[in-house]
Amino acid sequence: MTNNKRWLYLGVGTLLLVFCGLIYGWSLFRAPFGEVYPDWTVSQLSMTFTISMIFFCLGSFVSGQLAKKFPARVIIMIAAACLLVGFFGVSRMNPEAGSLPLLYICYGVLGGSGVGLTYNAVIGTMNKWFPDKPGLCSGIMMMGFGLGALVLGSIATSLIASVGIFKTFMILGIMIFVVLMAGSFMIKAPEAPQGKGGPAKELYGEGPAVMMKSVSFWVFMVWCVVGSIAGLMVVNSAATIAVAFGAPAIMGMIVSVFNGAGRMIMGNVYDKKAGKFSMLVDILFMVAGGVLLIAGAKADGMVLILLGLLSMGLCYGGNPTICSTFINRYYGPKYFTQNFSIGLFNLVPAAILGPMISAKLIESSGGSYDSTFFAIIVCAVIATVLWFAMIAIVKKENAARGEERPF
Repeated sequence: MTNNKRWLYLGVGTLLLVFCGLIYGWSLFRAPFGEVYPDWTVSQLSMTFTISMIFFCLGSFVSGQLAKKFPARVIIMIAAACLLVGFFGVSRMNPEAGSLPLLYICYGVLGGSGVGLTYNAVIGTMNKWFPDKPGLCSGIMMMGFGLGALVLGSIATSLIASVGIFKTFMILGIMIFVVLMAGSFMIKAPEAPQGKGGPAKELYGEGPAVMMKSVSFWVFMVWCVVGSIAGLMVVNSAATIAVAFGAPAIMGMIVSVFNGAGRMIMGNVYDKKAGKFSMLVDILFMVAGGVLLIAGAKADGMVLILLGLLSMGLCYGGNPTICSTFINRYYGPKYFTQNFSIGLFNLVPAAILGPMISAKLIESSGGSYDSTFFAIIVCAVIATVLWFAMIAIVKKENAARGEERPF
């Protein structure tokens, strides 16, 4: 009965993250806002997404602290209110004289915080149901989150075309609020730590203070940042890159599918082959992506470019699942919610540096993507060095700890 129930909870949790994943769909809203407010520059509009990512991480951190005193249901309800107020605030903006700071607050601060609150509450709770499959559990939920912009993006695009950008935000805000509120009543932690045959022994683990003093944590965070930078240099511009080499713009959506698939694939790999193997596979996807993109650019080969983009989608998608599962298994499930909220901050430097590096490289090369593709290989080399360092560091820490923590 517990087994059946946990899969039901996982399905509900994944659905909630699909709706929250719309926050990644800012590129769908940027152009319509640019048409309404032509004085707003691309950089000003892009800052909305950067702010939302920063507050996504902060919201996740707050969620981890709230989890000490409140059940996930309460946290998700708070998140639902944040998203409703935020999206409603965007819908009430003046079409004649819009306020850029208001957009930053409503979409960036409130929207990002609401998504972060939900993200950590759902993943932290669901992982307690799957101590035997933490990678698969995280991968499925993160796949839903990654595909949210794709799934709901088509709905949002249709709404914008029919009722305009402002009413679209009102409809989306109500829709997300209703789904989160309803789903909050079906998200609950198991009454006792669960093992394969029932209640398990006391959960092991180290809290944030101990985790952040370990060398392994900081080396792993840098590895995550490097991998995300490599992915963001091309994944967020997949449609533009595809068109530049003669492929259809729909490739942007297909890469999103592979981004989502990478999350579930890497979670399953982690469960079966451990962390060091899953990290190596992710690096190999990065290398393959860089090599294929470089070869495609040199030969002007559309097929090679497409394969390279898909490989980078798998690489970028696998990164957050590896992060979640590593923190759960190596530092222990006891303080996972708090530890994971800190681990998510690797997204901030990656979200800033990835697009920035790509933009500078494209600008300096006169519009060519060659240097961007070569930069992926540089990232892969750095990630490989960090991977070797992680193996040595974990071995040393396990010896000092006197127990073999899974990696």
